[in-house]
Amino acid sequence: MKIKLDENLGRRGLVAFRAAGHDVDTVVDEGLASATDDEVRAAATGERRVLVTLDLDLANPLRHPPAHTAGIAVLRLPEPLTPAALAAAVAVLITELTREDIAGRLWIVELDRIRVYEPST
Repeated sequence: MKIKLDENLGRRGLVAFRAAGHDVDTVVDEGLASATDDEVRAAATGERRVLVTLDLDLANPLRHPPAHTAGIAVLRLPEPLTPAALAAAVAVLITELTREDIAGRLWIVELDRIRVYEPST
C-alpha cells in the first residue's frame, strides 16, 4: 500500500511501515514540512497515498472529507506521547490495513481500536 506520513510521525513510523512492506513517502522528504493540512491532504490524494498523521485537525471529515482520498488515518494517542504508544498505534494500523480497505474513509486509530468514518454516498 502507498502511504504518506505526516511530519509529526518521525522516522519510527517510517521504519515500521516499510518493514511491513508498504511504499512510504514522508511530508518532510517531499519538502512539504510546515505545509497546510489542505496541501498535505492534496499531495497524498494526488499520489493516491493513505495519509497517516497525528494531526487531530485532519480528523474533521467536514473540513477534510475522505471520500476522494486513498484514506486518512489519524493516530489519537494519550498525552504525553511516548515512543511505545506511537509504536502500538502504528502496529494497530498496519494490522488493520491488511484486513480492511481504508480508501475513501477516515480512521481514528487508538491504542485498542479504530473508529471508522465512512462518508454517505
